[in-house]
Amino acid sequence: MSTTVIAIDGPSGSGKSSTAKAIALRANWDYLDTGALYRAVTWIALNQNIDNPRELVRACEEIGITFVGDPENPRIFAGESDISEVIRSLRITDQVSIYAQMSEVREYLLHMQREMIHLAPHGIVVEGRDIGTVVAPEAHLKVFLYADLDQRTQRREREIAELESVADSQVIEDSLTSRDEMDTKRKLSPLRMAEDALEIDSTNLDLDEVVDVVWSWLKERNLLGLPKVAVIGRPNVGKSTLVNRIIGRREAIVEDTPGVTRDRVKYEAEWNGRRFLLIDTGGWEVKPEGISEKITAGSEIAIAESDVILFVVDAQVGALDEDEALLQLLRRSGKSVILVANKVDGNAEETLAHGLWNLGLGEPHFVSALHGRGAGDLMDLLIKTLPEVGSEPMDDGFRRIALVGRPNVGKSSLLNALAGEDRVLVDDVAGTTRDPVDELINFGGSTWRFIDTAGIRRRSHQDSGTDYYASLRTATALARAEVAVIVFDASEPLTEQDIRIVTMAEEAGRALVLVMNKWDMVDEDRQQQLAKEMDRQLERYPWAQRVNLSAKTGWHRDRLAPALRTSIASWEKRVPTSKLNAFLGALISATPPPVRGGKQPKIRFATQAAIMPPKFVIFASDWVEASYRRFIERRLREEFGFEGSPVEVALKIKERDKD
Repeated sequence: MSTTVIAIDGPSGSGKSSTAKAIALRANWDYLDTGALYRAVTWIALNQNIDNPRELVRACEEIGITFVGDPENPRIFAGESDISEVIRSLRITDQVSIYAQMSEVREYLLHMQREMIHLAPHGIVVEGRDIGTVVAPEAHLKVFLYADLDQRTQRREREIAELESVADSQVIEDSLTSRDEMDTKRKLSPLRMAEDALEIDSTNLDLDEVVDVVWSWLKERNLLGLPKVAVIGRPNVGKSTLVNRIIGRREAIVEDTPGVTRDRVKYEAEWNGRRFLLIDTGGWEVKPEGISEKITAGSEIAIAESDVILFVVDAQVGALDEDEALLQLLRRSGKSVILVANKVDGNAEETLAHGLWNLGLGEPHFVSALHGRGAGDLMDLLIKTLPEVGSEPMDDGFRRIALVGRPNVGKSSLLNALAGEDRVLVDDVAGTTRDPVDELINFGGSTWRFIDTAGIRRRSHQDSGTDYYASLRTATALARAEVAVIVFDASEPLTEQDIRIVTMAEEAGRALVLVMNKWDMVDEDRQQQLAKEMDRQLERYPWAQRVNLSAKTGWHRDRLAPALRTSIASWEKRVPTSKLNAFLGALISATPPPVRGGKQPKIRFATQAAIMPPKFVIFASDWVEASYRRFIERRLREEFGFEGSPVEVALKIKERDKD
């Protein structure tokens, strides 16, 4: 899961700490006071009488500095000693800038701060100095908070008085002035404001007013996260039909057969301007067997991660023993639960549905997911129930990676291996995954948005029902992605489906990474045979990044992240026009285009018209053979790279301007 980061900078006494704690408390996020870390180092330096920066860092490492980021009661420890109050004394305040200027200390604490930010599960508000410029330059919101010297002095006076009983205003003002001057004179002043920071002058504002301003910015930028709504119920009560009704399109697969939905699938939805994440789940069963065990487990995970639960019951059938058992699980979860009586198509069904009051969840909300009856009222209620801050970070900025391939090559196993846990359903039965499943996964030092897709079959256009719609959704997922990770079963011969999928990804203009999975099952003979197959059947794609790995054992999965980065960098690469034409001029001089119809076309110049993927347009006086354009593409790759990305070379005939 990604972390929403809010950076608050400003001089001492401007209200950073109070504002940051209030925001973190309201959003239920973590809080980090970076100034407290510098004060802790100062406390250690003064207590140990250490002036040498390297010795001081070693002492800090031996003693250990721990910050507890609970915004309601933040604490900082040096070893076993709670120094949260003592570091606020004037003695520490006067000395902290001295130690903050030591490069060794700054590097030591910078690593610590970034690690704390990385480990925050949902969001974190970080305050101090250098936050938006050095510590968290990629923060989602940067705030620079300041106030005039008189107001800052009064605030600091109140803070110190609580700790030391005596606070001299003039001494405090002199201390703040001295610290500001010292910080300003530094080569890279910690008081400088990030270019994209938003300013607040808190001189005449109270804490609530400052918090309201920051909160309004969080809402404007959609940084408060998406609430998660799980649609839960036993098999065949109409959960996916209800999901399609809520999101306003036929996205979730629907059939009369129970158990069509298997994974928990997330869709973004909106009602009356409020966005949320809707989680469609497989049917929950009391005593699941076989693949149903994993489906039921997925439903229970959805319950645990959701903010609100839509408990769907078939009103025409009434509450069964399975519904009663599921109800007990929902009650233990402590989540807000809305009882949805589905398949209420008229007055007769509505009369029957009143019996669901006996479940003890309060009023059942009558809906016909198929025909839309009651759906608007249900949505109005749902919006009122949603929490102000959601548990799913607002997207995005994460690279979108589609896992594609024919059935049972190990796409879902690979996703689970990268995540380090079971995120999606895996079974030996081919075609287990049917809906595209989005997952944020952190590996290789980055967070990626992976889309696990259903396997593409040979003649999907001839399929009906589940497989047909699954194939359509896979194509949609490929269109959404930036990189197509095409997974092959390296232990088996390449097939027609494999090649068709590669072609499909290239035609969609996606960057490519070819993953040879199940490498633990490949012996030396198979490696040689596979090399021949790739040379013969994938000769058009020598530029694609290739990774041999085993999702089952985890062997070489660490090589996937570098391959993804290389492919994305190539996909977004832009060649300056001057370099491009210098390259083209030298190329044409050495190897002119072939003569056509007794006339040699003249290539006048070229430009890069687009990226994602790179597209080059060559302006010529006449038609240039496709073979020569492919020659230009090969030489472009040799000169500028483009590993892992398709490259298009287009032709535009431009007659010489006549006088």
